[in-house]
Amino acid sequence: MLYKGSCHCGKVGLEFKAELTGAIRCNCSICSRKGALLCAIPHESLTVLAWGDDLGTYTFGNHTMAHRFCRTCGIHPFAEDIRESGERTAYINLNCVADIDPSTLPVFDFDGRSA
Repeated sequence: MLYKGSCHCGKVGLEFKAELTGAIRCNCSICSRKGALLCAIPHESLTVLAWGDDLGTYTFGNHTMAHRFCRTCGIHPFAEDIRESGERTAYINLNCVADIDPSTLPVFDFDGRSA
């Protein structure tokens, strides 16, 4: 199914194809602070509709994940694996996706603090 989402102000939009069967709750230092519920998808299934100056990037630790955020409203609609080798993954913040209620999905707890 095709889903659409955005940050709060709408300057950073996204579309992705996925079958949502659950959500991931990561306990790493940034995801736990954001309160994000995530969906992991192949990177090629993600289309970012706003790029450039509106989209900011934050990395930390081993710098393999780029946490993307809107420079205007500060919302983090997605993150992406930025490793140069292997299959890349995008992680969609389901709280930023229209027409779904993430609280209705089963939640898988991921130990990102230990990863």
